[in-house]
Amino acid sequence: MSHAGRLRTISAGLNGESGQEENTGTPGPQKGFTRVANHGLLTVAVMAASIMQSLDSTIANVALPKMQGEISATQDQMGWVLTSYIVASAIMIPLTGWLAGRFGRKPVFLISIAGFTITSALCGMSGTLTQIVVFRLLQGMSGAALVPLSQALLFDINPPENYGKAMAVWGMGATMGPILGPALGGWLTENYSWHWVFYINLPIGLASFLVLSALMPNTEKQDRNFDFFGFLTLSLGIGALQMMMDRGELKDWFGSAEIISEAVLAGLGLYLFMVHMFTHDRPFVSPALFKDRNFITCSIYMFLVGIILFATLSLLPPMLQHNMGYPVETTGFITAPRGMGSMLSMFLVSRIAMKMDVRLVMAVGLGLTAFTLWQMTQFSLYMNSWPVIISGFLQGVGISLTYVPLSTLAFATLAADLRNEGTAFFNLMRNIGSAVGISIVQFLLIRNTQIMHATMTEHIMPYNTGSMAYMAIHADTSSLTGLAGLNAMITNQAAMIGYINDFYLMMVITLAVIPLLLILKKPVNPAAKEEVVVMD
Repeated sequence: MSHAGRLRTISAGLNGESGQEENTGTPGPQKGFTRVANHGLLTVAVMAASIMQSLDSTIANVALPKMQGEISATQDQMGWVLTSYIVASAIMIPLTGWLAGRFGRKPVFLISIAGFTITSALCGMSGTLTQIVVFRLLQGMSGAALVPLSQALLFDINPPENYGKAMAVWGMGATMGPILGPALGGWLTENYSWHWVFYINLPIGLASFLVLSALMPNTEKQDRNFDFFGFLTLSLGIGALQMMMDRGELKDWFGSAEIISEAVLAGLGLYLFMVHMFTHDRPFVSPALFKDRNFITCSIYMFLVGIILFATLSLLPPMLQHNMGYPVETTGFITAPRGMGSMLSMFLVSRIAMKMDVRLVMAVGLGLTAFTLWQMTQFSLYMNSWPVIISGFLQGVGISLTYVPLSTLAFATLAADLRNEGTAFFNLMRNIGSAVGISIVQFLLIRNTQIMHATMTEHIMPYNTGSMAYMAIHADTSSLTGLAGLNAMITNQAAMIGYINDFYLMMVITLAVIPLLLILKKPVNPAAKEEVVVMD
């Protein structure tokens, strides 16, 4: 039998034996993987790049007030500092799969790291609103590929029995950034300046670039034509949707012509994209992704996890700072245990998932997350910081128990040659979920605060001894001072009720998605032996 055409059938147990086969050439069986030197160092560099990108999605938020005063911009104008980054990243994420397939994963990854690092430096050096918006736009475009390609790379350099551990590492990079971003951003802004929320990326980006350029394996290029119409319609739909979600609260939603226009463009773009994808010979996004039941169900779950994770994160810092009077740095320390719980859980979940049905692990994680959201519905303005710390820690554990098995199960049955597109779509669903979740909870918070303020003021009258006593105590020279203090107290209480209602909504959503786990296929026991055909 000739060397070129000889087929060798091996009985590979997924308990470690499959790790001895090197996948050379075009990715064939989805169980194949590429053995690399210095696996640990390469994993650390991949994780650093992922954390760097995910960190920037939230680290700049707390620096906006200082930034606004220095460059003399309005609140509406400062919104574009965040919007430009979010929209550019959302549009470029779907392009990641095509770029990695057409030019190879390694050059795309390295160019993304270099571009993100350089634009971070330019953001830090910006002195005008126009400069920082333009550089944030370029930063979002450059960094969009980092998270999905890091996930695809970890799948390729790990055997199937280590997928859980690999996704635990990747999950830390994807979730720790948003969790630690506000705390780190607040500390840098208070102790140094807002410029350092961007400069912090420079050493991380440089070290990651050097390690990956030396150790990262490349994938073979695929001869793929660029589907311009598919990319254009998808970019139009996603970009308009992100704009609508980001600016809806500011523009009073559908009371604004801008939001109505963006909603129409989003619907039209996504409709045309779906029709084109299922009718074109070689569409921008392969329809094969949507034929894998586990992948599409897990992508829907990732959308919902994005809502729960990022919506809750967007509520806690303003509640602690504005309603409970905590400084920025103290807020960061109080919310940090959430990240600690997430890290601890990710170290353990990969081992647990190997011994039991991952769907059960995810159900436990969602149940624990729902329990912590119930704890948050018991928050009060008169509590100390411990309820926030305890619920945050447990919620970090619950999210990780869901996040890691979800990321693993999504790609367990997906062909290896679809990983670039799959990871891009998977992370796109998380980003869209976060945008939708944040917009919904912020809208409901404002609306419920107004409703509760109006309801409570109905009971303020001269015959209400409690309110009159409050005015008498806080009045210095006139009753106007007492009225102002009373109004501030009512506003604070109304806002707290608004936060509690949002937490209750998140709890209901979490409980409602648990039955969807039954749609997922029962995963194959990793210890089972499989017949793998390898070309010599």
